[in-house]
Amino acid sequence: MANTTPRPSLNALRAFETTVRLGSMSAAATELFVTHGAVSRHIRSLEDQLGVLLLERSGQGTRPTAEGLRLVEGLASAFRIIQASVEQLRPGPMTLSCSASIMMYWLLPRIGGFHQEHPDVEVQFNMNYDRIDFVRDNIGLAIRNSSIEPPADARLRDLMVEWVGPVCSPEYQTRIGLTRPDGLGAVRLLATKTRMEGWRDWVAATGYDGAAPEVAARYEHFYLLIQAAVCGLGVAVVPRMLVDDDLQSGKLVAPFGFVPSRRKLVLWVAPNLDGRADVEAMAGWLSQEMKASENAALAVVGGATAAGLPAPAGVRAAYARARSRRTPG
Repeated sequence: MANTTPRPSLNALRAFETTVRLGSMSAAATELFVTHGAVSRHIRSLEDQLGVLLLERSGQGTRPTAEGLRLVEGLASAFRIIQASVEQLRPGPMTLSCSASIMMYWLLPRIGGFHQEHPDVEVQFNMNYDRIDFVRDNIGLAIRNSSIEPPADARLRDLMVEWVGPVCSPEYQTRIGLTRPDGLGAVRLLATKTRMEGWRDWVAATGYDGAAPEVAARYEHFYLLIQAAVCGLGVAVVPRMLVDDDLQSGKLVAPFGFVPSRRKLVLWVAPNLDGRADVEAMAGWLSQEMKASENAALAVVGGATAAGLPAPAGVRAAYARARSRRTPG
C-alpha cells in the first residue's frame, strides 16, 4: 500500500536550512527573498508536520535543537547535490572568489589579459577572504591564503609564496629619515585587522633584533592600509603583490625590501567543476601570472631595496634561501 503521509514542502525545508546556516530568520528571509513571517510559518509548519521541535527560540535569536541539527546536516548535503546537478546541465559563468585587496590591487589591473586570451570565457567575481561552500555560494575557484582552512572536498593548487615587507610614501621616509631597520621603533607603524600578526611575522622572517614594533593604527583591510601608507600616515608591512604598481609608480617605497613569508597563496578548485574548460583556463592563467609576480620578487638583486638602501641581513638570507629553493623554469 502506498505511503499517504504528506511530505514536507521543499520551501519549508529550504527555509529551515537557510535559517540554521545563517543563524537567524531575518537573514534567511533576505537570502530567500521572502518575509520574516513567511520563513517563520514555513518552519512552524515543518515542526508540526514532523512532530518535533527543530528550533529553540529566544530573545537572542534561534538555535537548532538536537533533532534540528540532524535534519539540517542532511538538508545541506541534499541542496548541494541538487545545485551541482543543475550546474552540470546548465553551466553558468565561472565565479572566482578572492579578497577585495587582491581584486583591487592585483587582479583587476591584469584581468584584461585573461579576457584577451580567452574572449569566450565569462567570469564573475565573489569578494571574500574566508571559508566558502562551493555549491551553495556558486564558486568555481577561490584564491586563499594558506593559513585559511579549505573545504574538505577542495582541489588545491599552490600559486606562489607570499613576499612581505615594510612600505611607506617617499615623502614620509624622507621626513622621518628612515634608513635602518632599528629606526622602526621611532616611526608610526600601521597594520590591518585581517592580519594582526603581520609585523611579528616580518620580524621572525628577517631576524630583525631591534625592539618589538608597536602598531599605532589598524585598518579593516589591506586596501585601506595601503592607502594610509600612500597618504604618508606611517609604515605598513604588506604583501609585495599588492603594492607592485605603487612601487613602480613611486607612490610607495620599500626601505628594506621584501622577504618570503611562511604563507603561500593557494587556489581552491570546486570538485564538481574540476576539469571544466573555463575553470582550467582561469586556473592556468592565475598560476602563470602569479609565477611572474614571484619571479619579479626574486629578481631583486641580492636583496637590495627599492629605496637603494641595504636590506637587513635577514632579508638577504631569506632571499638567498628562496633563490636556492627555486626550481628552473
